[in-house]
Amino acid sequence: MKIYNGKSIYKGIAIGKIRVFKKVVYDTSKKEISDPEAEIERYNKARDKAVDQLQAVYKKAVNEVGQDAANIFDVQSMLLGDDDFTDSVYGMIRDEKANAEYAVFQSGEIISKIFLEMDDEYMKARSADIKDVARRVVTVLCGGENEAFDSSEPAILAAEDLTPAETVQLDKSKILAFVTKYGSSQSHTAILARTMNIPALTGVMIENNWTGKSAVVDTFTGELILEPDMDTLKEKEVKRQEELKKIELLQTLKGKPSLTKDGRKINLYANIGSVADADLALENDAEGIGLFRSEFLYLGRNTYPSEEDQFVAYKNVARKMGGKKVIIRTLDIGADKQADYFNLDKEENPALGFRAIRICLERPDLFKTQLRAIYRASAFGTLAIMYPMIISVDEVRRIKKISAEVRSQLNKENIPYGEVEEGIMIETPAAVMMSEELAKEVDFFSIGTNDLTQYTLAIDRQNSKLENFYNPHHPAVLKEIQMTIENGHKHDCWVGICGELGADPELTAEFVRMGIDELSVSPSRILSLRKGIMDCD
Repeated sequence: MKIYNGKSIYKGIAIGKIRVFKKVVYDTSKKEISDPEAEIERYNKARDKAVDQLQAVYKKAVNEVGQDAANIFDVQSMLLGDDDFTDSVYGMIRDEKANAEYAVFQSGEIISKIFLEMDDEYMKARSADIKDVARRVVTVLCGGENEAFDSSEPAILAAEDLTPAETVQLDKSKILAFVTKYGSSQSHTAILARTMNIPALTGVMIENNWTGKSAVVDTFTGELILEPDMDTLKEKEVKRQEELKKIELLQTLKGKPSLTKDGRKINLYANIGSVADADLALENDAEGIGLFRSEFLYLGRNTYPSEEDQFVAYKNVARKMGGKKVIIRTLDIGADKQADYFNLDKEENPALGFRAIRICLERPDLFKTQLRAIYRASAFGTLAIMYPMIISVDEVRRIKKISAEVRSQLNKENIPYGEVEEGIMIETPAAVMMSEELAKEVDFFSIGTNDLTQYTLAIDRQNSKLENFYNPHHPAVLKEIQMTIENGHKHDCWVGICGELGADPELTAEFVRMGIDELSVSPSRILSLRKGIMDCD
């Protein structure tokens, strides 16, 4: 028996045999070609096929793990059309008379290194995506297929690393757990693993001779136990059964109100990224939708969605939720969510750049189209609007003026709409500091703890090198949450949390003590969080 320690990505216990996922190594050595233009045409066809593959993976991911997690494949498709990448490949083929496999591989390595050396963490994260898409094109050029996890029975998948595409294309019924050498708890693959509800461990040294060996993955202790003895196996099986019973018991909480022991109601809502995700919210007994990410309507397409496109989507969710509140976050394009047709300039630090409400206020026609669609859909359910990345009272007043103009125009056209609450996301330290003044202007706050934490700590949560410094429980973050709740309540503004911290069981009692009114989390976390609320005094 041997124990390997790693970092937990998604909690759970798995017992079974290991299958090591091996990547095929293709020949990317340099070969001189006689017809560069024919080789370029060969590359173009391979690139187009790779884009088609990514679009297929994107659609599969939307259906299986939701829009938000699927967006990475849209980003990768755009990277294949990047001028720098294309120019590099063309240049090597024409100037060096090099074969396409060599040109693609070398271009991927060069551009990936450039991205990795940038100061901006978002651009660093694109380094791995560049390598991933270059490998995909090389695979097509070599006539190969994308690697598959071949196992006749469920197994623990071990790999040095898994790309997002590899993760999504796996047969979930054959995966007991993920164990990888590389990757952070905030990587794309980690997010996908959590969405797929599969226990996952990273930071483990993988050996190729593990295939077929028995193992236990206990992500509660952060351990991979290779060839466990009988006593350890019995102990872990008992623990696994206990966890399964807990999951079964949670199902009994469906239909029950989210009340603390002293009878205080905490609204328990779901975060969703597509119309289809509303079904997951209902399946897990969400009391409403606390964050509907509307940007899914803008990604994966070549033109702006029409008012009618948006109206239909919002109306469908409103109807599905049957009168339960649905809070729609307005367009949050920018930073890690890009769409070419927006024609946004490249920025050195996009996380702090032209994004979200800043785009909407600078492009009011785009903003009004979305607001018209939301107000029209409000006639079919209970909708609320939430504006992201707010930093000032002036922004809110500009938004309210535009919103009033939209309602006035709908009245002139005799188009019906319902009562719609307007709120803002508190995800910047500036919004926290101005929260008392902001509370006078809106109906509610929703604290976006993901961005609030990284902006407060000046740490990119996607950067694996900073994992030891990234602390979402940092006293500064908790004080900001407390301050926001207190200032909101002074002016009858209800306050919720829609970031990942809202689902942290270690903080549920603390949030209740602070006076939180609502928690919005991934659908799969609803029932366990309800149990936590019911245990609070």
